[in-house]
Amino acid sequence: MSASLRPVVRPAGAGDRVDPRGQRFAATLTTVVLATALVTIGTTFATVLIAAQLVVFAVGVLAGPARTPYAQLFAGFVRPRIGAPAETEDARPPRFAQAVGAVFALVGLGASLAGLTVVAAVAVGFALAAALLNAATGFCLGCEMYLLVRRAAPQRA
Repeated sequence: MSASLRPVVRPAGAGDRVDPRGQRFAATLTTVVLATALVTIGTTFATVLIAAQLVVFAVGVLAGPARTPYAQLFAGFVRPRIGAPAETEDARPPRFAQAVGAVFALVGLGASLAGLTVVAAVAVGFALAAALLNAATGFCLGCEMYLLVRRAAPQRA
């Protein structure tokens, strides 16, 4: 992997950065929300949960992952107890991951509203799998997709 495509880790406080611990915290909350939606799929409650998660993803895409409600919970309640991070990460890969999650949530929401329970379950299941992977291991599938897309895209001069 070229140096320009590697996730850059810098000391805390540098540029548009995110606390990787906050990203895992957000993935954990996303896992809980999507798992609950999947277990209750086909109900109004599941549809509301999918819609709420879509809003969280949309905030992550439009305002950045550090401004989502989950990131705000982390910043307000968890981070003060564990201290500032030693390192932060580039916010672009998690922002892309939020966009991928939003696509799956949008498909899940649309399918749920249309009564297509199986399609909704599959879409929510894919988003859940990615969130669970990040929450459990710290491996962000959407972030890795971002790096692959950047590597495949032609570089500007």
